[in-house]
Amino acid sequence: MLNGTSLDTLCAALAYAMGIEAPECAAAPNEALCAYIDEKLQGKKADRIFMYNPDAVAQWVYEKYPQFFTPAVKRTELELPLCTVMPSVTPVCFGTMYTGAQPAVHGIQKYAKPVIKIDTLFDALLRAGKKPVIVAYGECSLGKIFLERDMDYFVYPDMDMVNAKAAEILLRDEYDFVVVYNGNYDSAMHKCGPESMEALGELRANVRTFAAFSEMIMTHWKHHNTLVGFAMDHGCHEIDGGCGSHGLDMEEDLNILHLYQIYPAKE
Repeated sequence: MLNGTSLDTLCAALAYAMGIEAPECAAAPNEALCAYIDEKLQGKKADRIFMYNPDAVAQWVYEKYPQFFTPAVKRTELELPLCTVMPSVTPVCFGTMYTGAQPAVHGIQKYAKPVIKIDTLFDALLRAGKKPVIVAYGECSLGKIFLERDMDYFVYPDMDMVNAKAAEILLRDEYDFVVVYNGNYDSAMHKCGPESMEALGELRANVRTFAAFSEMIMTHWKHHNTLVGFAMDHGCHEIDGGCGSHGLDMEEDLNILHLYQIYPAKE
C-alpha cells in the first residue's frame, strides 16, 4: 500500500517551521510536521533548519533493517511516512521536495538536471532575508537543479570533503537553512543491489554521519530553535543480476520515511 501523504507537502511545512511564506506553487503543508513543530516550539519558529538528504533509502529498507538506523532513530522523534513522486528518480523528487510542486509544475519529469525556474524554497528563504546553502558532491542533482540563486553552493568530488564542509558550516553557524546531500547508498545500490554488503555499509555510514551532525547541532547550535531532518528523495528495488534500481510506480520506489527532530533553544 502506498503512503497516503505526498512528498509535495514537505516544502510548505519547512517554510512554516521558519515562519516564512511557502513557494508560490507549493502544496498545503504537511499537517503532522507542522503539529510537531508547534508542540515542540510552543508557537515559536525555527531559526535554523538542517536537512540531511540521503539518496534512495526506501521505507522497506528502514523496516527490514531497523538496527542500521538506530543512531538516527535515537536522535529523532517524528517518523514521517511520505509517498514520493513519479518518475521516482532523484532530480524529479528533489525538485518536488524543495518546491512543493508536482513534477509537471516544477518542470523536471525525467532523469535530467535543468535549473528549476519556478519559485523554490530557496527563493522563499532569500526573500525572507534568510541565508541558505547546499553542500553536495560530483554531478549530483542537488548541486545543479537549484543553481542561479543568490546563495552559496559547495560541490566537491567526494563525500569526505562534503562532510568536512558540512561540519565547518555547523561550527561557524552562519547559515539559516543547510542542505547536505549523500548519494553513496544510491551508487552502491545500483551496482550491487539494495541489500548488498556494499550498499548496507554505505547506509550505515549515512546514518552515523547524520548522528554526528546531530550531536554537533546540539552543541554548537544550542542557542537556536533548530529543525533537523533525515530526508530521502525516493526508494529502490532489486532488479535482475542482483543490481538495484528505482523510478517505477511501485511501493518499493515510492514509499519513504523521513525522520525529524526539533531542538529548542537553550538559554
